[in-house]
Amino acid sequence: MAAQSNGSVPSKLVPKAMDLQQNASLKAYNTFGIEASADRLGRFSSVAELRELLALPEVKAAPLLVLGGGSNILFTKDFRGTALLNEMPGMAVVQENEDHVWVKAGAGERWHDFVLRCVEHGWGGVENLSLIPGKVGAAPMQNIGAYGVEIKDTFSSLEALRIADGEVITFDKEACAFGYRESFFKRAGKGQYVILSVTFRLDKRPTLNTSYGNIQQELERSGIAQPTLRDVSDAVIAIRRSKLPDPAVLGNAGSFFKNPVVPQELADRIKAQHPDLVAYPTGAGQAKLAAGWLIERAGLKGYSLGTHGVHDRQALVLINRGGASGSDLYALSEHVLRTVKTRFGVELEREVNIL
Repeated sequence: MAAQSNGSVPSKLVPKAMDLQQNASLKAYNTFGIEASADRLGRFSSVAELRELLALPEVKAAPLLVLGGGSNILFTKDFRGTALLNEMPGMAVVQENEDHVWVKAGAGERWHDFVLRCVEHGWGGVENLSLIPGKVGAAPMQNIGAYGVEIKDTFSSLEALRIADGEVITFDKEACAFGYRESFFKRAGKGQYVILSVTFRLDKRPTLNTSYGNIQQELERSGIAQPTLRDVSDAVIAIRRSKLPDPAVLGNAGSFFKNPVVPQELADRIKAQHPDLVAYPTGAGQAKLAAGWLIERAGLKGYSLGTHGVHDRQALVLINRGGASGSDLYALSEHVLRTVKTRFGVELEREVNIL
């Protein structure tokens, strides 16, 4: 089904525009803690506010950047345009039946808070995505995933404002064109829409997914034989905290690189030399390799350049210890790409957006 228009709000309902901050620091709005600035900075928590901001001459005349939690972006320079903070609020049940509940969440809601509220209500489907940083609006953009679950598994629809004319469009799963850490909004629709809300179809009688990663082992260590949604969520939180640094303490954007998909024959050649290679057949003669394994075996886990480096517990994560620039971290990512390519013949791809 194609995207659908929801029309527009009458102009008489549009409130007065919020003031734009000039030459604003973006350090507090990216989890790497990189010092960068934007020519202008504003925020919106309603469609009306967003429309009014987009109509301002200074906003229309320059590049636009919409920020959520800033957890998947690396600033390598100042932004010469307007940055808008998406603070669209809310969470509500919009439909339900005997087996499922459809929950609509504002794009500005913190993703982890949304997950915990679903767990509290006994709605299954997103518990394996606990503790992922960022906001709800970024989830479908990235098709975020962890521990055997991706957003597309529970996604129902989303509403997004088309920047060109201010219309609110409803996108179903097909229109979003989800892929591995990909969607329509990162490719063909990049920079053309602002996601306002996302609706998920969750299970009232959930089937728990504990087979991926170390979830089952974590449950067993806790002596849990019949886990609940809360138990699975807690297990995921414990695992993530043991491996991933807290952005509030150590600047990072989570996984910096995607797991590469390569021809099966290349995976077989690597495995012949390294029997412990972490690889998953994906069909069509291809296999997905664990980027973290490749980086670690290339000798880069814990690699340090003083102010920044590769995390010593999770090689997928690049860290800013304080004082590094975005260019420093980008150069480090280039070093990782070259080293893995030389060692294994595998080309990694960055998951983080570079600006």
